[in-house]
Amino acid sequence: MTARVLVVDDIPADVKLLEARLSAEYFDVLPAGTGQEAIDICERERVDVVLLDVMMPGMDGFETCRRLKSNPTTHHIPVVLVTALDQVSDKVRGLQGGADDFLTKPVDEIALVTRVKNLARLKTLTDEMLMRALTGRQMGLSEDAALLKALSEERGRVLIVDDDLRSAGRLGEWLSTVHRPTLATDPQSALHELANEEFDLLIVSLSLAGADGLRLCSQTRSTDRTRHLPIIVLVEPGNEARLLRGLDMGINDYIMRPVDQNELLARVRTQVKRKRYSDHLRNRLEESIEASVIDSLTGLHNRRYMETHLSTLVDEARHSGRSLSVLLADIDHFKQVNDTYGHDVGDAVLKEFSARFRRNTRGIDLACRFGGEEFLIIMPDTTMARAYQVGERLRVSIAADAFPIKPGLGIHLTASVGLATLERADDTPETVFRRADSALFTAKRRGRNRVAANAA
Repeated sequence: MTARVLVVDDIPADVKLLEARLSAEYFDVLPAGTGQEAIDICERERVDVVLLDVMMPGMDGFETCRRLKSNPTTHHIPVVLVTALDQVSDKVRGLQGGADDFLTKPVDEIALVTRVKNLARLKTLTDEMLMRALTGRQMGLSEDAALLKALSEERGRVLIVDDDLRSAGRLGEWLSTVHRPTLATDPQSALHELANEEFDLLIVSLSLAGADGLRLCSQTRSTDRTRHLPIIVLVEPGNEARLLRGLDMGINDYIMRPVDQNELLARVRTQVKRKRYSDHLRNRLEESIEASVIDSLTGLHNRRYMETHLSTLVDEARHSGRSLSVLLADIDHFKQVNDTYGHDVGDAVLKEFSARFRRNTRGIDLACRFGGEEFLIIMPDTTMARAYQVGERLRVSIAADAFPIKPGLGIHLTASVGLATLERADDTPETVFRRADSALFTAKRRGRNRVAANAA
């Protein structure tokens, strides 16, 4: 979805100029001529970023920003103050009013596009975070601790890479009022820090003596551990060519020297927040994916995943001519456990059974909870003779030791096992599984606590 940028300025020519630049980058631009008009648009329409001129008659940009940030409906919309004023006091006043960033007229095109892209991405993450929080509250769920941490303004870990000790010390001093900075003077020590510590942001000087700051940025982007770490580069005036190369390789933002303290803190706040939001959402996505394929009680893969995986392995085995075996196990008389001791004990038995099941599974095998008290192992490159050995070892491990149900008390259980292999050219996952199920039925019919095999 294209980001929607609200450009607020009482001079139509300035609005048209910004609109042309943003439209060239495929942003959807909305114009507004007054602060009140901007507030009205933000309240009734989706706006992802507000570019707000400071010097407007009537309600100026500072007051407009303050009202947007104090309104629960609009407080999460990023606001960039666009001003001809370049006084520190103006930036401080804007920050106190809730502004997220600053641009100084005449607006540099690189700065414009970079800031808007950064804040539009942050707005997308913010919307997702707030939606999840709202959904949780509507469902009566307590606030997720990880979500609350992501939404908080907790101090961030920032790694500064700068071999100018005076400059690095000043940056560290400014950041320490809000964050926890760590200093490194060369790429090697920076990479060591990144490999051993978790950071929320990396700040790299592009003026390192005898080293290439962009190469460090590239190395950071190329490793799994730091691929999503935000990067801000410090750039000398006139070095726009290297800056553009950095933006092309994926750095998130930049600051021109000499560094302004308020600009630094504003940029760092945006990137730390964005990192936390994206980490939280990515972790939740991974957990959702895991939840869809993992049985929550036993930690084994579930039937849904097993069916997909078995289909893939059957296809591979048929094309390669390799063997493939399936083991299906069932806890004997499990219903009596639930009826006698209750479902809590039944769940404890299933967990212990799963642990023993997993111990008898090789790294290339897939152990699954098929459903209820039935469990399955898919064994690539495994003949029937080898599968029988695995089944017998599993059966013995179940019967050998009691299943603890409370301190000092355990119950003895057994399991029946059915085996099948891929043997026919027209075998499918369904036919192999049906043969394993038939073998399991045979094992139970013959008295339980035994292993049975079913050939094609």
